[in-house]
Amino acid sequence: MKFEDIYQYFDSPPPVYLNKEVAVCYVLSVLVRGESYGTELIELLEKEYPTYRLSDTVLYSALKFLEESETISGYWKKVEGRGRPRRMYQICLESHHKAEELANFWQQYVNNEEKAM
Repeated sequence: MKFEDIYQYFDSPPPVYLNKEVAVCYVLSVLVRGESYGTELIELLEKEYPTYRLSDTVLYSALKFLEESETISGYWKKVEGRGRPRRMYQICLESHHKAEELANFWQQYVNNEEKAM
């Protein structure tokens, strides 16, 4: 290791991977804006929050948890120009208040992380 390596690390830090708890809040923060699907959730995170990443495993674990708790529902939708349907997710009407509350945790998390940097 050289001092140059340390400067490089802080100039371009590695991405932060979300854990399941934070991923649940992130997913809900997107779904309160409208329905989405798995690949789009990952792409949006990388686009809107370039320092964060979400693995497929953690994402689908979070989506499964949210579906089983009846916070979100999923359905298959055929997308024009795509061979197979996508699994779309949306917030259940009766869970909208809880979803907004948990989505706020995502914003707090991001704001706290930015302050720490």
